[in-house]
Amino acid sequence: MNIYEAIYLRKTVRDFNEKDIDEDIIRKIIDAGLQAPTNNHMRQWEFIIIKDKASRLKVIDKIVNNTTKEDSEKIIDKWGMTDQLQREMYIEAIPKQYQMLLTAGCLIIPCFYQSKPLLKPSNLSDLNSFASIWCCIENILLTAASEGIFGVTRIPFDKEIEHLREVLKIPEDYEFPCYLALGYPDENVKQIRQHEIKAEDRMHFNKW
Repeated sequence: MNIYEAIYLRKTVRDFNEKDIDEDIIRKIIDAGLQAPTNNHMRQWEFIIIKDKASRLKVIDKIVNNTTKEDSEKIIDKWGMTDQLQREMYIEAIPKQYQMLLTAGCLIIPCFYQSKPLLKPSNLSDLNSFASIWCCIENILLTAASEGIFGVTRIPFDKEIEHLREVLKIPEDYEFPCYLALGYPDENVKQIRQHEIKAEDRMHFNKW
């Protein structure tokens, strides 16, 4: 599969069939992540891989597990969200946050070295490490897609960050941008509708 095929094949999946992912494939996918560009040439990235259910239940303990679609509608109404496709995505996604992390074939916590407080940057350069780890995550998602494995990310809330740091013994000078769930899609997985955007409609030459 070439890179264009992997890019167009990649999709966000929140419904998994719980099939285990072979450790060699996980290693291959993470190795592809490590080929991403890095801010300081050091690739100071670490990956905590959580496969067994007991450990995973402990990790996702702070995530709400009883949100309904009606609850989701109230949440996005509070956000002032009006775009119909965007609303459909969130109404579908919010109730699945707990279950998708529990049932994925593999749950990864990607960590990156951060020498300065992440949420108190003095300039854009202070966010270089944060930007680099997302390049790594995209490589992982694309390589996974080439293996027939799909994924989803979830940004942790403050109480989740504190919990994960304690449970997983993450050093203070490392941060984690997301949970990264990878797995084989359930046969009844719903494909979320996307806005169709043409590149030429977003391209600007020499000035906006």
